[in-house]
Amino acid sequence: MRIATFNVQNLRLRHPMGHPRFDGARDGDAARDSGLQAAALDLADRRLTAAVLAHADADVICLQEVFDLEALDFFHDHLLRHAGGHAYPYRFCFPGNDGGGRDVALMSRLPVDEVVSHAGLTAADLGLEELPGRKAGAPVFRRDCLMAQIGDLTIFLCHFKAPWPDARVTWPVRRREALAVRRLIERRFPNGNKAFWLVLGDLNEPDEGHDGEPAIAPLTRDFAVDLVERLPESERWTYYEPASGGYLRLDYLLAAPALAEKWLDARPDVLREGLSREAARYQGPRLPGVGRHRPRASDHAALVVEFAGL
Repeated sequence: MRIATFNVQNLRLRHPMGHPRFDGARDGDAARDSGLQAAALDLADRRLTAAVLAHADADVICLQEVFDLEALDFFHDHLLRHAGGHAYPYRFCFPGNDGGGRDVALMSRLPVDEVVSHAGLTAADLGLEELPGRKAGAPVFRRDCLMAQIGDLTIFLCHFKAPWPDARVTWPVRRREALAVRRLIERRFPNGNKAFWLVLGDLNEPDEGHDGEPAIAPLTRDFAVDLVERLPESERWTYYEPASGGYLRLDYLLAAPALAEKWLDARPDVLREGLSREAARYQGPRLPGVGRHRPRASDHAALVVEFAGL
């Protein structure tokens, strides 16, 4: 089974004057990513997004920042398939807790035996403490933790709270999300020494610049195996921040010990060919049409890993 995770940066379908139109890989919080000139590059961005996913050639694709199922379906039918990607008949995107609608989504060309959204879970549901200053009964996940059972593998697809604008303030939110995912795994596999599960997605935990213990330590310390650490340290980055010039590792593949032990040669690939050319540390080939800042597939690279025979 070949699995990809990719934060596609605001994949949203709009209908101006009744015509479907995608937003591009931009946040709109900088002058060069706003206005008519920026909007003119939106379709080029999304064609590059589709090209990255076609290159990934994954059996299961896990996405972050998809606005709804309509956007996912339209992207699949009109861009991914035209880019040479396989058909993914099983597609899921449930409403999450991001007020802007940036949800997690999953596409699979393998039958999906079970899929569950945990967007509505509270700290009390999982036996966790409420965060000080937060409304009691608020959802524990900033977006969602989407669980999918595909054959012998259980996937937990996440997009944790971003560390901006203040990493110290957002650290407790990510910590509780990590604890919540761990609790879900422990409840599903109470005697799970041989269980095959994988936590993946944009966990928003940079491996530089944090103070003290990482927020996601409940998942990475004596629990899961970080498959990206099988790469040289210099090759682990998945995100370029133009404002600071920083190369960060925000995207993760955290495997159950049994899964990691059985597939000792499962070494992730980082697909950076859709990143802006301003991410100059990457010296490999880029897709045709990638620009200095835009067009681009996303501000994140995609991660792909294969478990042969699973």
